[in-house]
Amino acid sequence: MKIIDAHIHYSPRIDTFRVLAEQTGHTYTAEHLQSEFNRLSVVCAVVMGNDAPGAARSIYPDFLRYCVGLDSGWEQLEQQQLCELAEQHLRCPQCVGIKLYAGYSHSYVGDRRYAPLYELAAQYNKPVAIHTGTTAGGMGLLKYAHPLTVDEAATQFPHTRFVMCHFGNPWLTDAAAVMEKNENVFADLSGLLEGRVNLDQLFRENKDYFSLLRTWMGYAGGYEKLMYGTDWPLVNLEQYIAFIARLVPERWHDKVFYENAKQVYAL
Repeated sequence: MKIIDAHIHYSPRIDTFRVLAEQTGHTYTAEHLQSEFNRLSVVCAVVMGNDAPGAARSIYPDFLRYCVGLDSGWEQLEQQQLCELAEQHLRCPQCVGIKLYAGYSHSYVGDRRYAPLYELAAQYNKPVAIHTGTTAGGMGLLKYAHPLTVDEAATQFPHTRFVMCHFGNPWLTDAAAVMEKNENVFADLSGLLEGRVNLDQLFRENKDYFSLLRTWMGYAGGYEKLMYGTDWPLVNLEQYIAFIARLVPERWHDKVFYENAKQVYAL
């Protein structure tokens, strides 16, 4: 089975990523990542950028694709400069979208400053991925990361594809409703685990949660719009494949693990 990992992080400048990789049984190098991808039949992966829009594009190895991340420093940019820098990335074939860090950035997805970026994404036929759900650490504000905020942007920009990262967890019901209502909204299944775990024990001890997760993943044909993603280096790659394979019915594996991401990110 071919796999596309629709959500990883790769930024050599962030030391915490190196530590997390070691804790999950990995080495935080491009060589190790490519070796693991070859072993696990991962044919492509999409990096969610953690650098300012003006950062050099050459930090990503050729075997990866990326979303330009509006993470650090973008708030200080003038509107025109921000759009120009974002467009420089969108023109690059290796760039397959834009990533917004809602919750970490204290502004709503519907903020008018994002409007030109949504229009650019539609123009270049590349999606906008948005952090939804809980945030790491205490500095994020959950009201900005709720999946219902994506509904407003998706309605106002029907020609732009939006991806709710992490399926809005734990607001599964709301995420499923937004995805079902809006033809242009999709979700990835990254970040539902952290670290290395005993999967059998995990499913036994959290059977009610996983029952709810399966219910809302499959709601109103949801498997047609869900994409496999890991949030690496937060998880062990081989274990996360097994984890999602247990959640998704086997007849939907090709869609969730490969075909949906290929379509959404135009890979």
